[in-house]
Amino acid sequence: MPLPIIRLHPQRHKRAMEGHPWIYSNEIVMADPDAKDAEPGALVQFRTHDKQFIGSGSFNSKTLIAGRIFTRKPIEQIDGDFLHARLENALALRGRLINEPFYRLIHAEADGLPGLIIDRFGKHLSVQLNTAGMDRLWPEIEKVLAKLLKPESIVLRNDSGSRALEGLQRETKFVRGEISEPIEIKENGLTYFADPGTGQKTGWYFDQRDNRALVASHAKDAESVLDLYCNAGGFSICAAKAGAKQVIGVDSSEAALELARKAAVKNKLDKKCQWQRADVFEDLERRAKAKEKHDVVIADPPAFVKSRKDMNSGGRGYRKLARLCADVAAEGGIFFIASCSYNMALPDFTAHVAHGLHEAGRSGRILHTVFAAPDHPVHPHLPESAYLKGLLIRLD
Repeated sequence: MPLPIIRLHPQRHKRAMEGHPWIYSNEIVMADPDAKDAEPGALVQFRTHDKQFIGSGSFNSKTLIAGRIFTRKPIEQIDGDFLHARLENALALRGRLINEPFYRLIHAEADGLPGLIIDRFGKHLSVQLNTAGMDRLWPEIEKVLAKLLKPESIVLRNDSGSRALEGLQRETKFVRGEISEPIEIKENGLTYFADPGTGQKTGWYFDQRDNRALVASHAKDAESVLDLYCNAGGFSICAAKAGAKQVIGVDSSEAALELARKAAVKNKLDKKCQWQRADVFEDLERRAKAKEKHDVVIADPPAFVKSRKDMNSGGRGYRKLARLCADVAAEGGIFFIASCSYNMALPDFTAHVAHGLHEAGRSGRILHTVFAAPDHPVHPHLPESAYLKGLLIRLD
């Protein structure tokens, strides 16, 4: 059966025809019968007003991003074979990039599967179905994953805010197997612990893998490293292994800190590491009043800008964080700060950090501008997929 046809308004097709994977609701002729009758997430074909084929994908008339293109080939069907080919291709790419099976396997549009996130923890998978289209395709996706990877467990971390926008229920549940205790993962020659079922996001921030190693390379022989928003200890333990004499990890989540403690013991670095549960801003103000100084200060906060309406408040948050971190950084120290807010562009983020350093009376030099690890590829037409950015700065 041919797919229903979703037409675009005259002169509203150029962006999609040039490779952008999204089609917005105001670009679509919603009055057409196929558009009115399509169920959320239905597979359709997108065409220009004069019937030129643009691509096939999923359609949801209830959302701003109404169309998501999966393929530009008119004869290609979006079925089990299609999904198998996309997943197999992503698996082969990760195998070339990373030696061990701990990585982001599918990064949505950048891997040709809009709305799908899969993180691999060896024999365990953590999955997010962020669109109605992917939600409908899940039974076929699960079959392909079972065939390709034979996972012991699969947890659906369907708790993202984007599901609500798609009209989908938010939930977390195991659909295959279960996990009774934290999973060991390998990264940068170290062992960490993750909990895909209850941990933040999908259970581990694979995107910071390379950045953890970079920051650690500047922590050798450091007297003190302060790791803020340390989560399960990714940056902290890497810095301790690199030769830092003391590492202090601060986070508001006791569950995350327990994973960090467990990893420190596993790597025989627990004598170097201290873990403190606290609100980061309050903790930094206390340390500044005590005139503490640290050779390396790391700040990897959650997204301060979750939507465009948060731009002003989020910008102030990054400025304040940079100022407070500069207050406790030693002269000649290293300061690493990251943002996972895709709405906050790199130039704006850099400007806010620079403003914060100025308010602290500090100057510095950016040594590295960094992004997500390569298992989080970027769609060339979708800057939103390049959400993570970070600055490694040497402070004067």
